[in-house]
Amino acid sequence: MARMTIKKFSAPDETRPFAAKGHAEILKFGDGVVGRGVFEPGWRWSKHVKPIAGTRSCEAPHSGYVLSGRMHVVMDDGEAADLEPGDYCIIPPGHDAWTLGDEACVLIDFAGMENYARSRPGAAGEMGAGEHAGVH
Repeated sequence: MARMTIKKFSAPDETRPFAAKGHAEILKFGDGVVGRGVFEPGWRWSKHVKPIAGTRSCEAPHSGYVLSGRMHVVMDDGEAADLEPGDYCIIPPGHDAWTLGDEACVLIDFAGMENYARSRPGAAGEMGAGEHAGVH
C-alpha cells in the first residue's frame, strides 16, 4: 500500500546556497524533487548561479509558482517576462533571470530543481577538455 509523505521546507533534505543573495531548499520524494528558491534583492542568475553551473545561461527547465516578490526572466532568444506573486510559469532551458525591487522572490519549482545550483566537479571554470558542467 502506498504511504502518505509529508515534508517541510523548514527542514529540507538539502539546502544549496547560491554564490550570494539566496539559496534553494530541496525536498526529495522518491524519484521526484521539489524546490523552493529564495532569490534575495539584487540576485541575478548570471552573477550568483552561473559560477556554480558553469553554463552560459540557465539550462534547467522550470515549472513553478511564485509565492512572493518579483522576477524578470529573459530567454536566450530575447523573449522576456516579469513574474509576480500568484503566477505559475513554465520556463524552458536557456535563460537568465533577476529579482526586481527590494523584496525577495520566493518560487516553488516542481520541475527544475534536481540539479539547480548543485556544485559539480568541473563547474565554474574548472572543466577539462571535453567535459561539460551539469544542468543548472
